[in-house]
Amino acid sequence: MDRREAHRVTDVEDYAAESRPAGTAGARPLKGLLPFLAPHKGLIISALLALLVAAGATLLLPYAVRQMIDLGFSAESSASVDRYFVAMFAVACLLALATAVRFYLVTRLGEAIISDIRKAVFDNVVRMSPAFFEHTRTGEVLSRLTADTTLVHTVVGSSASVALRSVLLLIGAIALMTVTSPLLAAAIAALIPIILVPILLFGRKVRVLSRTSQDRVADFSAMAGEVLNAIPVVQAFTQEQRESERFGVAATDAYVSALKRTTVRALLTAVVIVVVFGGIVAVLWMGAQRVIEGVMTPGELSQFVFYAVIAAGSTGALSEVWGDVQRAGGAMERLLELIGARSEIEAPDQPKPLPEPARGELELDEVTFAYPAHPDRPVLQGFSLHIKPGETVALVGASGAGKSTVFQLILRFYDPQSGEIRFDGLPLKDLKPSDFRRHIALVPQDSVVFAADAISNIRYGKPDADEQQVRRAASLAAADDFLSSQPDGYSTFLGERGLRLSGGQQQRLAVARALIKDAPLLLLDEATSSLDAESERKVQSALETLMQGRTTLVIAHRLATVKQADRIVVLEGGKVVAEGTHEQLYANAGLYQRLAKLQFET
Repeated sequence: MDRREAHRVTDVEDYAAESRPAGTAGARPLKGLLPFLAPHKGLIISALLALLVAAGATLLLPYAVRQMIDLGFSAESSASVDRYFVAMFAVACLLALATAVRFYLVTRLGEAIISDIRKAVFDNVVRMSPAFFEHTRTGEVLSRLTADTTLVHTVVGSSASVALRSVLLLIGAIALMTVTSPLLAAAIAALIPIILVPILLFGRKVRVLSRTSQDRVADFSAMAGEVLNAIPVVQAFTQEQRESERFGVAATDAYVSALKRTTVRALLTAVVIVVVFGGIVAVLWMGAQRVIEGVMTPGELSQFVFYAVIAAGSTGALSEVWGDVQRAGGAMERLLELIGARSEIEAPDQPKPLPEPARGELELDEVTFAYPAHPDRPVLQGFSLHIKPGETVALVGASGAGKSTVFQLILRFYDPQSGEIRFDGLPLKDLKPSDFRRHIALVPQDSVVFAADAISNIRYGKPDADEQQVRRAASLAAADDFLSSQPDGYSTFLGERGLRLSGGQQQRLAVARALIKDAPLLLLDEATSSLDAESERKVQSALETLMQGRTTLVIAHRLATVKQADRIVVLEGGKVVAEGTHEQLYANAGLYQRLAKLQFET
């Protein structure tokens, strides 16, 4: 991240903090756009210049109409009429050019800013600790990245330009109406407060309803994402109808919320139109009387009417834009919540450097930990473990004993409530998370396969790996045979979440990803649990080769896979209840012996 980007992120966080309260009124959350506007000053200035030219050209047209009407269309005035028609066409051409340039620049600006916002949101969310996702659904995040940014884009890429143009035209029209007829202009000015009152009153209501509507859209988006990611389970338990009904209820709630918002906006539009055009009719009647009395010329009245129409159109446009601004304010508020969210796991201000090369020594000293969702239920209690460089240690125990939690703490996805974890003698809290994580290779229990080809999935462990290294890692993980037999070999698209592969094939791909990373510390969480006997034997052989000279921590329910570990640590209730070799633990009556007998003697 360069210095300019860092400053912008800091500014955005400041605005996020200012704009976070849900009760924020009006368009205040849109202040959060300012840091994203700053890098595009040149584009903004160019768009404003085009806007000024277009507004000026629009305000010139009524004057030309007045001259033509007052001069008349007689043969004596034909030369003057010709000049004014030519001038009108020239002004129209200038208006067309300026409007096209403004449209291009503003649209480009909107696309650039929304792209920056999406990147800022994703950049922050992807660095959040797992604790963040315990209370924030991924579907809701996706809704904010799509639906909410679209609403903000409407303002930045269109409505803001329309608002500025309308303001300029309104000011210009009022000024020129005053010059044309001060009396009629005074009558128009008296109507402005009457017009603004409903805009302000209805606008506040629109914003509240917009926020509610956007929340309902996020709800059914999250629900849809959850169900679609679990289609096999839904269909296996024949819950299609139930899920359709749940989605129908959520979609109806979103529809009802949107309908309420639309109703209020429609009422606002109707009230503004009635007030504006009612006032115009009254003012025109006054003008007609002045023409009859000879106080005004028909051309002056026509000019005043044109300016009044421009002012009325600008006022109507502002009322529409205000509705968009209210919706965008609610959307920006939700986006700022994500940009301003702080991860519970952060790098220290001055992280200590890790010694190179890393040795892979690991120490957990009197660690006590409970997940944020259940702070009163400790998963680990006074847990201590020291793993020497190059040592292979296995964690065994019943489900819920805390084995996977140990991995979560080693990767510093969470911090313990008490105790300390050290990597190569340095506390994890003193290190930058990315610094020590790059020395760790993980094979999770639930294999993750990205919607890409096999090469990209394996290279995820080492992005700069060449094809030969990828194939070697796949071969060691017993994955080369099935990958080579794919229609396009290693370039075959594996489907979303690897649906084109079996569970065992997905796990071998995850093993290959860990193999290619070539890290000094291996974390194997049931790395062979989904493999058949033959594949398990091949992968276990590859892992044994990889473990040589590396620190390895293994979680396994199948004890046959950890019999050769240097040390086996038995967990029960978040505590170490025994440790030793397989032979030592099996010889002693205890939890390990009971687990081993269940597996080996049945």
